[in-house]
Amino acid sequence: MAERELSWARLNRALLARQLLLERADLTPVAAVERVGGLQTQYSPSAYVGLWSRLAGFRRADLTDALTRGRIIQGWVMRCTIHMVSAADHPPMTEAVRAHRRLLWSRDPRSTGIDMAAAADTVRDLLAGGPLTQAALVEGLLAAGFTKDAFAGVQLWIDLVRVPPAGTWERPRAHVYGLAKAPRTPVDPAAAEELLARRYLRGYGPATPGDLGRYAGWTITHTKTVLDRLVLRTARDPDGTLLVDLPRAPLPDADTPAPVRFLGNFDGALLLGHATRARLVPAEHRHEVFHVRKPQSMPTFLVDGRVAGTWRFTDGRVETAPFEPLPPAARDEVDAEAARLTAFHLDG
Repeated sequence: MAERELSWARLNRALLARQLLLERADLTPVAAVERVGGLQTQYSPSAYVGLWSRLAGFRRADLTDALTRGRIIQGWVMRCTIHMVSAADHPPMTEAVRAHRRLLWSRDPRSTGIDMAAAADTVRDLLAGGPLTQAALVEGLLAAGFTKDAFAGVQLWIDLVRVPPAGTWERPRAHVYGLAKAPRTPVDPAAAEELLARRYLRGYGPATPGDLGRYAGWTITHTKTVLDRLVLRTARDPDGTLLVDLPRAPLPDADTPAPVRFLGNFDGALLLGHATRARLVPAEHRHEVFHVRKPQSMPTFLVDGRVAGTWRFTDGRVETAPFEPLPPAARDEVDAEAARLTAFHLDG
């Protein structure tokens, strides 16, 4: 039997549905970050905007409370990048990428001549008395004879987490670190890899093995080995590219309505990974979202499932900058959502 072909429009709606961007969900922040495969949060407030766009009745205090209580963890996970994940997901997801992240670091010129195990022991000793700022940890490493670059690799040998209130909406500078809690039972590496693959497909599928590999930081060979252990369904995109997916993951119709949604800076990772297949970012406007001279993607808004412009909060209000003139109905919807996002910034 021929594999089902999924149109670009249907792949767009599938991604939006799985990212909770077609309809705000009645979920807790903890359940939401698990559902969408973690939130990339080098800039912590972007997670607050992301959850506001995804969850019904979300308030800023909901995420701050989850972070403060340790129900959501903020730390380096996939691709050596800061993510917010649930406390339950943090041990297996870090285990699933640990060896691959260390290999990536070993190829970095900054790692030359550094005994990373010894550097990790030094940081572990420094943190034995409680959380410290990054500056204090770097100072401790320098005092022990390591270079300042050692800190960049240490988090691949021990699991460091951002410690609230640093790294929250109220205090976005995420410069205080502590040791992650050890899991109650040892993490099985194979089970951890399978969990990460399922989280990705549930949040971003259907996808190619290469998509998953880039998300996780795995080689394509390793990615295919993990996928071979899962029960999956397959399909193809209009170019004939093979896609894999979880058997019962949602696949909305191509004409499913897609409301206006606002995304924070680092939801750009979602856009970058799926700009082509899900047709999220019009090719002629890619440079306005991603630019080699910009340290992060721009905050954007979606109209009918595609990035239609950028936004910023300034002078007490959300200002939008559409790439092109919007139809009156879309302009009204963007303005209404911008007003709601303004209220979220002001009142939480």
